[in-house]
Amino acid sequence: MILTVTLNTALDVTHRVPRLLPHASHRVTGVAERPGGKGLNVARVLGALGHPVTATGFAGGPAGTLVRELLAGCPGVTDALVPCSGTTRRTLAVVDETTGDTTQFNEPGPQITAGEWSAFLDRYTELAAGARAVALCGSLPPGVPVGAYATLVRTARTAGVPVLLDTSGEALRRGVAARPEIIKPNSAELAELTGSREPLPATRDARRRGAHAVVTSLGPGGLLAATPDGTWQAAPPRPLSGNPTGAGDSAVAGLLSALTEGLDWPARLTRAVALSAATVHAPVAGEFDPRTYEEVRGSVKVTPLR
Repeated sequence: MILTVTLNTALDVTHRVPRLLPHASHRVTGVAERPGGKGLNVARVLGALGHPVTATGFAGGPAGTLVRELLAGCPGVTDALVPCSGTTRRTLAVVDETTGDTTQFNEPGPQITAGEWSAFLDRYTELAAGARAVALCGSLPPGVPVGAYATLVRTARTAGVPVLLDTSGEALRRGVAARPEIIKPNSAELAELTGSREPLPATRDARRRGAHAVVTSLGPGGLLAATPDGTWQAAPPRPLSGNPTGAGDSAVAGLLSALTEGLDWPARLTRAVALSAATVHAPVAGEFDPRTYEEVRGSVKVTPLR
């Protein structure tokens, strides 16, 4: 199985409105609730691809209860969330149906106690020992040590399990130093890590900081990957309009699933780009449009770079 970690899980609520205007009242045309947070989005996509996946992290309060109820309906996903005394955060996305743009509001998350963090570490160590790969995704809730991801990377590496790290800021900086198999920052997160806004040299610099491979999201431009086997840019055949929320999480699912299947880097990037593009055509994060996935997968251009 693949293990996903979402320390700051969320109840994601998506509202759709005909047009989003500041300082105005809006009539909502549709509402969707789903288990959220980057790692849970990854888990849902992996399950839809047919990969057994276990999801862990924290869940608490009424929102956490609803997250677990919704997660029970996700094919292929096993719930291994750890209870906490605080209340799981909510995120609110408002989709403008005229432009397709999405406005996001993210709560900070519950305060995690030292005892709850210790209980999670015990559960994670047990789960990681039986995993084929681990995804560490998203922000840290209050109370969790800033070096948490570095600790989790080292635990998985001790068990001989490859880790993909997808976070930002100081958590990413410390996590990279623990030498994960893959990191997947977007261009802004990569620039913050390396101090360079040039994606290619910044990606290579991030490898020198400890990551075995670095895959950078370029938005509509696809993915840029610096790996021990070479450097590539993988791009969809054309720009796609829609809701980009969760596209990066689907790319993580593509990379992890291809890694566990033993595919080479061009094939991994092709799957990741196709899933990312197909998520843009899906109504909410954690889902992808199968028709778009098959269409784009056959047309992704993977270019080797020097």
